Amino acid sequence: QAQVVQSGGGSVQAGGSLRLSCTAAGETFYTNYCMAWFRQAPGKEREGVAAIYTRAGDPYYVDSVKGRFTLSQDNAKRTAYLQMDDLTPEDTAMYYCAAEGGPYCDNGKCCIGYSYRDWGQGTQVTVSS
Repeated sequence: QAQVVQSGGGSVQAGGSLRLSCTAAGETFYTNYCMAWFRQAPGKEREGVAAIYTRAGDPYYVDSVKGRFTLSQDNAKRTAYLQMDDLTPEDTAMYYCAAEGGPYCDNGKCCIGYSYRDWGQGTQVTVSS
């Protein structure tokens, strides 16, 4: 079973930046992955933020983060990075990474809606005004 390890996050003032990383550390024989970031704020449902299908390298973003968040990948490390710029208090949430090797997807938009088995432990992002 795949293991997902994530890091990064923290606290920042509005307008600041943070970077999250996510590594698919378990099953290493796959050459293609869906990797995605989700977030859940207190009292709200979990929502997808950004996703990528690593073989295509085509990041997909939800509208609320377009132009502010950038998802990149390092295929050799099976790692995806979420650079978050121009953060606002509305971005405050617990952020979770999910990864799936050999998924039934071939693009990032598919990966944002994928039913993941393997999730990271979560990391808090807090943006103060």
